[in-house]
Amino acid sequence: MIYPWADEKPYYTYSTYFKRLFGRRIQKLSIDAGFTCPNRDGTKGIGGCYYCNNDAFNPSYCRPDKSITQQITDGIAFHSWRYRRVTRYLAYFQAFSNTYGSLSYLKRVYAEALSHPEVIGLVISTRPDCLPDETLDYLSELSKKNYIQVEIGIESCYDETLRKLNRGHSFAETVKALETLSRRRIPSGGHLIFGLPGETLDMMLNEAQIISQLPLTSIKLHQLQIIKGTAWAAEYSLHPDNFKLFERNEYADFVIRFIERLRPDMVVERLSAEAPPLMVVAPNWGLERADAFQQDIQKKMISLQTYQGKYFKFNEK
Repeated sequence: MIYPWADEKPYYTYSTYFKRLFGRRIQKLSIDAGFTCPNRDGTKGIGGCYYCNNDAFNPSYCRPDKSITQQITDGIAFHSWRYRRVTRYLAYFQAFSNTYGSLSYLKRVYAEALSHPEVIGLVISTRPDCLPDETLDYLSELSKKNYIQVEIGIESCYDETLRKLNRGHSFAETVKALETLSRRRIPSGGHLIFGLPGETLDMMLNEAQIISQLPLTSIKLHQLQIIKGTAWAAEYSLHPDNFKLFERNEYADFVIRFIERLRPDMVVERLSAEAPPLMVVAPNWGLERADAFQQDIQKKMISLQTYQGKYFKFNEK
């Protein structure tokens, strides 16, 4: 079967999106440019998000004591054994909030990344409350000559949950940020976490309908993991019953139901979180990699004759 995204896969994958956009495979290279967040430095709070430990996803080459250029060079070497045919990259400013700094600093680090001959664009991870007009103006200028995508940490569509996470912003701010990026024709990405305390399956499934109404280009889906060194790791050790964590097969069934309700033209970047096993307190999914989980979901969806957007309904305003 060939789906609307002109692929045999039952949902619109990130690799398909880039092949359609650039005519080739593109690889992201993580960069840690030494940013922080407003809920860490005291501006809106301290301690950061209760689930967050950036050491759980930063690759070994990705350290803020290295220059941007060195991290890119090391990242290309790191990925070369696995992606031998890749010759073009996106510099992925991933750790913490990567628009939370002075405009002069943003210009310096973004320009250094774009000066690398094999880098054709940027993916910038940030919070919805860290996009002032002057930063958006600069990103708009960059996007005229480079691929620029801004990735927003949505995490949840429910304000009560966001308060429990110590996010320090509302869902309305997320909506405003995504609409602003859309007006400026800057592609946007989003990140959702499933299994957050207090959210039911129906609430999580309903988020597919909520985010499908937003001008999102792509979405990452992650199951909640309790990571060592986080506030929630400490709470989990004392009160594990406060957390309803997905088992592997339970999450697989849920993700399929979620994708069925998702807008068909939204790119699905990831389906699950992946952290070093020694960093994960719970749940224990063994050594299965995120790409292996993704392949299993694709096979199951094909066998079920289901696909992204099968049950999607657009709400007219």
